[in-house]
Amino acid sequence: MNDSMTRPAYVIVGATGGIGSQLCRRLTVSGANLLLAARDSKRLAELAEELNGIPNCGRVEVKATDATDSNQVDSLFAEATSRFGAINGAVNLVGSILLKPAHLTTDEEFETTLNLNLRTAFYVLRDAAKAMLATGGSIVLASSVATKIGLVNHEAIAAAKGGINGLVLSAAATYAGRNIRVNAVAPGLVRTPLAAKLTSNEASLKASMAMHPLGRIGEPDDVASAIAWLLDPKTTWVTGQILGIDGGLGSVRTR
Repeated sequence: MNDSMTRPAYVIVGATGGIGSQLCRRLTVSGANLLLAARDSKRLAELAEELNGIPNCGRVEVKATDATDSNQVDSLFAEATSRFGAINGAVNLVGSILLKPAHLTTDEEFETTLNLNLRTAFYVLRDAAKAMLATGGSIVLASSVATKIGLVNHEAIAAAKGGINGLVLSAAATYAGRNIRVNAVAPGLVRTPLAAKLTSNEASLKASMAMHPLGRIGEPDDVASAIAWLLDPKTTWVTGQILGIDGGLGSVRTR
């Protein structure tokens, strides 16, 4: 049997982001096969080249994909099953950050926030579940600490991520009998390119660090390590969870 066919296979959507790329590094070190998806084909190629240089790497494939387009997501998962056979896990890390009060948020901004966060999550979950019906597997989506506590100017993103929480709970119930586990991570502020406007401003960064009970913002690997754990075939008894990776922001008060 071809060695690559015995390795676990994962589809990572939003692979080139800060958390996504770190997750891909972790999974590659473990020897997994990966199909990486994002909109930017150049960044995908650069990430694949890096991953292919890691010892014991499995097959690292790429497919430029706009996850807000259901046809492209369908094509992505069809290609994944064609290349790898069974898929052991899928992750959606496509998202956005919009920090505006509701009265200043335009229809277009709200629609874009829903499309990038909730719509992509639904499309990835739908196709991943279809691909795993016969074999089981793990699906991980990206929520936010903003669904657990009220944060100023987070109305649009909190609404979109709150929809993801509901999606996780319902899908976890629907597919439990098929041994498909569905969970989400709910990060606080993480030092990624997407959050650069917040983390590159010294005053904003200092305020954000003070908000998190552990006294710092997150690093991409803080979240990537949790996602890798949720994907691990050994994590067989965890489903329907919204896992807070937030430095305590969503549940702890120190003052």
